Amino acid sequence: MTAVNLRDGTKLPADMVIVGIGIRPNTSLFEGQLTLEKGGIKVNGQMQSSNSSVYAVGDVATFPVKIFSETRRLEHVDSARKSARHAVAAIMEPEKTTEFDYLPFFYSRVFTLSWQFYGDSTGDVVHFGDFLGNSFGAYWVNKGHVVGSFLEGGTKEEYAAIAKITRLKPSIEDLSDLETQGLGFALTLSDKPEPSEAVVVGSGSGSTLATEKPLHVWHATAGVILAASIAAFAYWYGRRRRRW
Repeated sequence: MTAVNLRDGTKLPADMVIVGIGIRPNTSLFEGQLTLEKGGIKVNGQMQSSNSSVYAVGDVATFPVKIFSETRRLEHVDSARKSARHAVAAIMEPEKTTEFDYLPFFYSRVFTLSWQFYGDSTGDVVHFGDFLGNSFGAYWVNKGHVVGSFLEGGTKEEYAAIAKITRLKPSIEDLSDLETQGLGFALTLSDKPEPSEAVVVGSGSGSTLATEKPLHVWHATAGVILAASIAAFAYWYGRRRRRW
C-alpha cells in the first residue's frame, strides 16, 4: 500500500490506514410511524418518541442536549447507558423524573494511555500541556465561552475538573491567557463552591433559616434512591421470569 485515493481524486501517501467507520442506525422499520431526525428516532427529555408508548435510547435516539439547546444523536457507550437508565426511570416514575440533562462525553483507554472529551468541538481550539510527555489537552471556545474540553493522561480529579468547567461554560476573554493557564484553569474554577439552596426549618411566619446545603447533595441522594429502586425491580422481575 502506498496511498489512499479520495473521492475527489486527492491521493494521500500512507503505509498503513486505520479506519473508524462508526455505525448507521437502522431506522427504516419506524419510517412513517415515528418522527425521525438527524438519522435517529427523535425523543423528548424523557427518551419518549412521538408515540408515547415507544422509548428510544442509545445510538438510535436523537435527544435534546440541554447544554447546547439542540437535539443530537450521540454514538458512545456512556450515552447509551445513561439514556437507558433515564428511560427506565421515566417509565417507572414519570412524575418524579426530570428531563435528561446529558453532557456529551467520549473516552478511550489503551493499556496505560487514556483520554476523555466533554462537550463540543466547535470554535477556537486552545492547546495546553506537554505534547512530548504523557499529559496534554485542549479547550474549545465558541462565542466567548468554553464549550468543550479534552485531556490525555489525566487523573480522576483532573478529568472531573474539565467536565465541570465544560458544563459551566465559563466566559473567555483572552485565548492566550487560557493557553498559559492550561489545566490549571479548570482545576482552579472547579474548586469554587457550587450554588447552594436555603433549607428552611419550621412553617409559617416563624420559619427560620437553618443552613445551606449544596444542591449536589440532594441530587446525589435522589440518584441513589432511584438507582436502588431500579435494581430492586430488575431483581424481582428476573426471579419472576425464571419461575415462568
